[in-house]
Amino acid sequence: MSDSKKNRGVFAGRGYYIALILCAAAIGISGYLYYRNLNETQEVLGTTEGNSAAVSTQPGNSATGPAGTEAPIPSQPLKTAAPVAGQTVAEFAVDCLGYNETTRDWRTHHGVDIAAEAGTAVCAAAAGTVYSVYDDEELGTTVVITHDGGYTTKYASLAEDVSVTPGDSVTLGQAIGTVGTTALLENALAPHVHFSVTCNGESMDPMEFISAAQ
Repeated sequence: MSDSKKNRGVFAGRGYYIALILCAAAIGISGYLYYRNLNETQEVLGTTEGNSAAVSTQPGNSATGPAGTEAPIPSQPLKTAAPVAGQTVAEFAVDCLGYNETTRDWRTHHGVDIAAEAGTAVCAAAAGTVYSVYDDEELGTTVVITHDGGYTTKYASLAEDVSVTPGDSVTLGQAIGTVGTTALLENALAPHVHFSVTCNGESMDPMEFISAAQ
């Protein structure tokens, strides 16, 4: 065999192996690029979903709840204050009897009597809606206000001229009338406002109502 034929055989054999090496290298590079791109895509998606989940759990960052429904807005605590500044001359007493100086007997008392000069402004103890204004046979001119949370406040022994009517919305501290002497059942006391509170129809100590939201 001539030298030229031998050389062609050698180079042909080497060319085959070189071609195999190049193919293997191309496959390896392609695989590396594919998996690198896949990992980068997963990392980006994972970061985006994580941020979205974190934002959605932050209070106030989402206006909607599940399935696009509006998220519930927590109600604010009811702010309260005394209807008038003055000395308490008759305490709340539903579990015991208190002496009534007008009737001169012992009986329960479903409110507190707060003394103040006649004509002193009596204010709403909390924001709410005026439910009724009427003349009570025993407690005189009376204003009843309903509030959030099932609370109802009553202001009695007011002067006859009140400044609100049923259906009016009132704010905390808004004047609704003035201290009077219209309560026949309590006319032995100095001018005062008879203030009582119920929660879901049950009497409660008005001083607890006043202090609960302070």
